[in-house]
Amino acid sequence: MKIKVIFSALLLIYSSSNATENHPHWGYKGEENPENWGKLSPNYSLCETGKNQSPVNIHGALTALNERLNFTFKPGVQEVLNTGYTIQVNTGAGNLLHLDNDTFTLQQFHFHAPGENEIEGKQYPLEAHFVYKNAQGALAVVALMFREGKGNPQLANAWEQTPAEAEKIIVLDKAVDISTLIPTQSEYYRFSGSLTTPPCSEGVRWLVLKDIASVSSGQINHFRTVISYDNNRPIQPLNGRVIVN
Repeated sequence: MKIKVIFSALLLIYSSSNATENHPHWGYKGEENPENWGKLSPNYSLCETGKNQSPVNIHGALTALNERLNFTFKPGVQEVLNTGYTIQVNTGAGNLLHLDNDTFTLQQFHFHAPGENEIEGKQYPLEAHFVYKNAQGALAVVALMFREGKGNPQLANAWEQTPAEAEKIIVLDKAVDISTLIPTQSEYYRFSGSLTTPPCSEGVRWLVLKDIASVSSGQINHFRTVISYDNNRPIQPLNGRVIVN
């Protein structure tokens, strides 16, 4: 177990080093705020020039025959880390999303407070992004909104162990039960979008769940203590994109 933690830490440091060398630092405030991401590097140009950017305000959705989301969950080792931008949980193999006659594997899930996507102009205090990838590297993101209410025991599993220090990884002694966290029978909104952080790559399949989960005010405050600023990108224009449900 210790070897795994050391290896993961080295991998994170290596990735961060490469990011520093190849891509300038970005952020959510000051001169590195989202409005300036596209100017920080040519690699981030889509943040400014892209026409299919995320997040969006979901409104005027067209009724379509969206396929039922088909998840497979497998218990395994999970790591929680404070990336400096968010709280992120890295997941093991076997957590799958079957979509469009293809299979996507869950890579990690992370959080934004306040939420990034809006539904009919409503912004939620917290939003989770479950990032899936297929064999060709295409991405699908399942977004789950949280309203303030009852505490969420699955978030408690992860957040109680989240390191205060950025870029530090901890192996969870009790994994998050993703099958309980995600309302798997939820209907959803679908649209084509992008990553909500640099390089703002497009072609991401966004699936925003209609069912809303619950999180306590204390859990929201805990997140805001660890990540000491709003880590949401502002709403982006639809530019004629169609949202279906």
